Amino acid sequence: MTAIHNIAVLGAGRMGKAIAIAFAYAGLKVHLIDTKLRSVSEFEQYQNQIYTDLQQELQLLEKIKFIQTEQVLFILNKIEVLSKENSVAALSSCELLLEAVPEVRQQKQDIFAWLDSYISKDCIVASTTSTFLVTDIAEMVSLPERVVNAHWLNPAYLVPLVELSRSEQTSNEVVNRLKTFLHDIGKVPVVCNAKAGYIVPRIQALAMNEAARMVEEGVASVEDIDTAIRTGFGLRFSILGLLEFIDWGGGDILYYASQYLEKELGDRYRTPEIIAENMRQQRNGLREKQGFYNYQNIDVEQYKLQVLHTFSDRIEKNNLKPKFNISPNQ
Repeated sequence: MTAIHNIAVLGAGRMGKAIAIAFAYAGLKVHLIDTKLRSVSEFEQYQNQIYTDLQQELQLLEKIKFIQTEQVLFILNKIEVLSKENSVAALSSCELLLEAVPEVRQQKQDIFAWLDSYISKDCIVASTTSTFLVTDIAEMVSLPERVVNAHWLNPAYLVPLVELSRSEQTSNEVVNRLKTFLHDIGKVPVVCNAKAGYIVPRIQALAMNEAARMVEEGVASVEDIDTAIRTGFGLRFSILGLLEFIDWGGGDILYYASQYLEKELGDRYRTPEIIAENMRQQRNGLREKQGFYNYQNIDVEQYKLQVLHTFSDRIEKNNLKPKFNISPNQ
């Protein structure tokens, strides 16, 4: 499995620029390619604007002390903005192509049809799309075994996660090579199949809609809902994954809570069959050493201690530690 050195990002919009910064930060040369045909003067103006945008993004990162002053120029020098006409040489040597053009099928089809004759058969083609399945993208490109969706979360240079969505045709070598590469530059890649919504967008859309619905129903104020999310929901799930949390508390608790909420609030709270089946098979989590995870060969008490230690540390760092002995004279 060879390393990846030659990277092209197709489309210099918000996502394209952010991904270019992420790779450049890792010390990699990135070609950021304009996808529109422009006159020489129009492209020069556009190119200057892209470099200005990149510099502003990096100065913001400097301001929040994510990067140092000397790193700004280092990162900028790793990104070369190319016109569509002048990108052929970069594309022919490209080992990883990230497509970040607007979410319009015809635009994607046109750009893939154009570049297909320039990129090598070994080039990994990764679309950053959030609205097209990898199977849709694979139909637009020759050699579909090299095609994968790579969904970055904004801002791409800060959020570690990259969701890789593969089709049945995507080769294991492509997935493993891209996973290893992303891991090497400090990202956290996960893999999912070709289903709408990936992992995070599918979960967060439900959560965000439910939060909006609670405002609509007058359940609580906007401020109190967001405070509850920041100091309760979000805090816990920054330590335990959702499925890990089910095991921690017990799948049976979720089962009965879901039955109650379905009765009161509707079908969106219907219990998934996998939760009911786990109950029938006595796989409710930590208590039985089997749930979504297998705890048979794990020191459960040590695991709990580690989780609680992380939780305590996170509470303290967020200035949320409870006040001790507020009435010493009582």
